[in-house]
Amino acid sequence: MRLQAEVLVLRGAIAESRHRVQCAVADAGAPAGAPAPESGAAGDTGPGVTSFRSAAKPFQLLPLVERGHAERLGCTDAELAIMAASHSGSRAHLALVRGLLERIGCTAADLACGYHDPMDAESLADVQREPDSKSPLHNNCSGKHAGMLALARAEAWPITGYERPEHPLQQLMLRTIAECCGVSAATIPLGVDGCSVPVFGLPLTAMAQGYARLAVAMASGGDGRARALQRIGRAMVAQPVTVEGVGRLATDIMLAGRGRLLAKSGAEGLLLVAQPATGRGIAIKCEDGAMRALGPAAVELLLALGALEPGDAASLVLHRRPPVHDAAGHVVGALEGRVRVVVGDDVRA
Repeated sequence: MRLQAEVLVLRGAIAESRHRVQCAVADAGAPAGAPAPESGAAGDTGPGVTSFRSAAKPFQLLPLVERGHAERLGCTDAELAIMAASHSGSRAHLALVRGLLERIGCTAADLACGYHDPMDAESLADVQREPDSKSPLHNNCSGKHAGMLALARAEAWPITGYERPEHPLQQLMLRTIAECCGVSAATIPLGVDGCSVPVFGLPLTAMAQGYARLAVAMASGGDGRARALQRIGRAMVAQPVTVEGVGRLATDIMLAGRGRLLAKSGAEGLLLVAQPATGRGIAIKCEDGAMRALGPAAVELLLALGALEPGDAASLVLHRRPPVHDAAGHVVGALEGRVRVVVGDDVRA
């Protein structure tokens, strides 16, 4: 069984646009990364393979924790969360990244992620008022990059070129992603992420298996790797606003789930969810990469799967049914998600 969603863009009674969304669900009972028949193997360039984008961040953080470096640095939950974050660039986010860099003897100039405008309104006003304050710290991936620099320092690797695929740090990232998602590193196609580090191509099923492994670890721990995943996952759930920001989808899903769910989004319409109580991983992908469709699809899919309870959805209404406005600011429509269960060739609304 697989799930699909269709997100309609309604202008009055007119459905003027449609976005198609795929959903893969994996549980602890399946071999990690086992691809569903419709998905193809990792390395295939077919429709089942897409880029992991920022949803890979918990696994990119894993070596720093698994090798004991995060503990030696005395990292707090908030600092672990910022290293797994796609943050909004708020002042609090910037302070966390700045503090990490200071502890490892680095500065914002060492970050290879580049600058983009912060999503946080207060920080955006800051850089508009003082353009010279623009910094790679504002990049939503700066926490991940600070974590990578911390790992390079701890392993005595050069920090120059840490973002390049041939650097030992990025080679370790590739192996870790492959191991956690149950695929061969040699079959993972690579690209360049928006923040200049390698990005990984995987089937949605393999991504879901990685998050199923994270879910199981969060619930019960286990060996050294599982304990490290548990530390990362629990830190993210404890710090949902750090992971993304106020009003952001993954943050609001974690808040609505009241500790029952870990959520992490990625660019181009991707969301991954771990459900520790069931050991499930859930991967949701808008085929056309439209971020506007991700919220309506995700809320409906998570409700259909029982990962969210009906009462949870009340706080997610702006994600579940975001309004469409005209130029004068009037509400003239909405986006609406509809879930379909697909069994073989049979589609059921």
